[in-house]
Amino acid sequence: MNILLKSVKIIDKNNESLHLKTRDIHIKNGIIVKIAAKIEPEGKTQVVKHKNLHGSIGWFDSSVSFGEPGYEERETIENGLQVAAQSGFTDVILNPTMHPCPDSSSDIVYLKNAAANQLTNLYPLGTLTMKADGNDLAELYDMKNSGAVGFYDYKLPMTNANLLKIALQYVQNFDGLVYSFPMDTKIAGKGIVNEGEVSTKLGLKGIPTLAEDLQVARDLFILEYTGGKLHIPTISTATSVKLISDAKKKGLNVSCSVAVHNLIYTDAVLEQFDSAYKVLPPLRTKADTKALIKGLKDGTIDFITSDHTPMNIEEKRVEFDNASFGTTGLETIFGSLNQLLGIETTIDLLSKGRERYGIKSPILKEGEPACLTLFNPDETYVFDEKHIESTSKNSMFIGAELIGKVYSTINNGQYITNE
Repeated sequence: MNILLKSVKIIDKNNESLHLKTRDIHIKNGIIVKIAAKIEPEGKTQVVKHKNLHGSIGWFDSSVSFGEPGYEERETIENGLQVAAQSGFTDVILNPTMHPCPDSSSDIVYLKNAAANQLTNLYPLGTLTMKADGNDLAELYDMKNSGAVGFYDYKLPMTNANLLKIALQYVQNFDGLVYSFPMDTKIAGKGIVNEGEVSTKLGLKGIPTLAEDLQVARDLFILEYTGGKLHIPTISTATSVKLISDAKKKGLNVSCSVAVHNLIYTDAVLEQFDSAYKVLPPLRTKADTKALIKGLKDGTIDFITSDHTPMNIEEKRVEFDNASFGTTGLETIFGSLNQLLGIETTIDLLSKGRERYGIKSPILKEGEPACLTLFNPDETYVFDEKHIESTSKNSMFIGAELIGKVYSTINNGQYITNE
């Protein structure tokens, strides 16, 4: 690799000397060898020029799902990582959604090996309980030693409060991160959308915000009692934001995330009965989206995620009640978030979060490995199925106008371009 990036406007709030500056960047053998106002190419150098070229450190997504092993028709690990790279992501956290679920060290080793030698780094989560059934803790210590960065029964609430207590106490011995999905199953019942005016009008069973709020409050009380590290993924209600904000003010070691679609859409879109909008947690109200955006801006919500969940056509093109939850999101998170929050805030949110998982954040500096995302923040286009590189096409953003296009991604001595 011998690449010269010409006239890159750098977006990096943590790098005062380069933030909003336009620079040439020379990369050789995967290392940044020079950053300067002007660099002339020498020898066999690949010169990269683009209209309105911007760059930042590589992006991070804390919640992606593929299918392999078990559901390869949805997405293989190889293709999923290719999609992530083309979407600008150099590091992703993989949810334990495969079959069999990863509840042992050998499962984690398999996932790491399957993702080896790719541009995008994959960091797997192991399940919190054996077979994700909520009964007995999985091999947490062994999985941590094999590369698991956290423990999560994906989208399955921890109904046994005592088991969550024991997990939080146990992982303190090796600095483990415990996930708890924010939903009380007894309150949620058989609900599939947000409980409110829209669900009543459409005759769809609702999941009240109370189901999330009660679970979050319970988990925070347990965390206060036990100590340890807790992550609450993809919150969706205004009360959750308030509860987590208060917990952080107490000094509790809690983090949380929000899925981008819960910022963009409300349950009003359900009037189309389009199963692409069926997600968990469900799309909520305008008041909730406003609170979530405020929580992002004030730091209560630690990071944003695509919550990329590919589903094959048989899971989605059925009656709304019977459709599976989930939408793809890797390919649309940049364009949708940029439109909502502007480029500087967007890049800051897409770049943060690694430290929570013990992952070193890349540095844009001479002598450091090149880990970069290159993009045009001003290109506007209508997202269409032809833009989807994922095997599954279940995106709720089809037909949406997005602002921002990823040009290319550089990491691990590899260069992928969308041109």
